[in-house]
Amino acid sequence: MLLYRIWQFCVMMPVMLVWTIITATFTLIACTLGFGRWAGYWPQVLWARIFCWTAFVRVDVRGRHNIDPATSYLFVANHQGAYDIFSIYGYLGHNFRWMMKQSLRKIPLVGFACAASRQIFVDNSSVAGVKRTMHEAEKLLSGGMSLVVFPEGARTWDGRMRRFKKGAYKLAMEFNLPVVPLTIDGAFDVLPRFRLLPRPGRITLTIHPPVAPGHDGHDLDSLMQQTSQTIGSALPDRYR
Repeated sequence: MLLYRIWQFCVMMPVMLVWTIITATFTLIACTLGFGRWAGYWPQVLWARIFCWTAFVRVDVRGRHNIDPATSYLFVANHQGAYDIFSIYGYLGHNFRWMMKQSLRKIPLVGFACAASRQIFVDNSSVAGVKRTMHEAEKLLSGGMSLVVFPEGARTWDGRMRRFKKGAYKLAMEFNLPVVPLTIDGAFDVLPRFRLLPRPGRITLTIHPPVAPGHDGHDLDSLMQQTSQTIGSALPDRYR
């Protein structure tokens, strides 16, 4: 463990910092030049994999055959820890944008890159802010882009799934988007929200078959329940 800590401080953290700066700078420039659809995803794939490789975290993917690269989806995933982001970015294999916290916009350089690549910042500070968030998401989805959401809203404290929120599901209903449940198992052991540094481990990303939303708005609750149960079905009992 001592050797791993030395590796983290002397190699992993400097490499992560440098690659974050490089990726954010490249993304910002490429998006400004009009290559946003490509630059808003593929550079981040390498960035995310480097975060996994340098931390000795292996990500296994199951069910990639369930999704079509040419189809627009709403992906919903459980939120075990920070490495959920790197697992999905690095290994999902499908171009998408995030719905992310408004506070991430304040991160130097990274926030500008996220805005330039049209990630969706969720503004819950007011009714107008919520409407603005939904409008931006609608424009993105109407252009054929997929969206990834953590419907729990925040990382779990104990590994167990939290209650899902309805916001993203309303978009799926409005645009009749297939909803793809994603199960992330192992990220809580690698880096839970109450720890600062990761530890080596294995994460399994399970891509479940898409669920078609009903045409009736009253099907919203059943859609949420079905996808939540599907995500939980691939988790150990202690985390359901």
